[in-house]
Amino acid sequence: MELRDVPQVSQIEREAFPPPWPATDFKRELTSSSLVHYFVACEGSSEWKEKADEIKNTGEPVARGLSLEALKIGLRRLLGRNKVPTTPSQFILGFAGLWFMADEAHLSNIAVREAYQRRGIGERLLIAVIELAIEHKARFITLEVRASNKAAQALYSKYGLQEVGTRRGYYTDNKEDAIIMTAEAITSAPYLASFQRLKEAHAQRWGLKT
Repeated sequence: MELRDVPQVSQIEREAFPPPWPATDFKRELTSSSLVHYFVACEGSSEWKEKADEIKNTGEPVARGLSLEALKIGLRRLLGRNKVPTTPSQFILGFAGLWFMADEAHLSNIAVREAYQRRGIGERLLIAVIELAIEHKARFITLEVRASNKAAQALYSKYGLQEVGTRRGYYTDNKEDAIIMTAEAITSAPYLASFQRLKEAHAQRWGLKT
């Protein structure tokens, strides 16, 4: 991720996690941390600024005719200081962040532009972070999710994350509780087999390469 990607990613974060949720200092994380890893899903459009204006004005036109073809070439890994060169023509659809702490992989945030939701992008980002956690031989992956966000909880449960606790009043905007979810033994043979089946099913549904 180049620094010029930060405005788009910050825009997506503000849409998904409005104030008073504290904004992430992506610039600092990209330039100073080797523990954080980011992925973004991009549309291969050459007119992303126009599309951003369309989202701002109506929230609808950019969603029409979208396929996930972009994810075949647009999902790119952002590894701390090891930035992948890109051009400003790529319109970012969503992003996910992963922190490594000892043998834990922590999904710090995941968000997709509202106009592009329910199109398999969030699930593809989740697959990407789980793959990276497995690659790094993390023992488990964990995250927090709003208690009211049943759709996200269902997706995480699908990938083996189970509810293990609650953080009371975790979300600063409305003091909503956060559900802590964890998947253990993600490098074990049973988990890897299940994960591979889910990955292949997602790819088949959305026409992506595995």
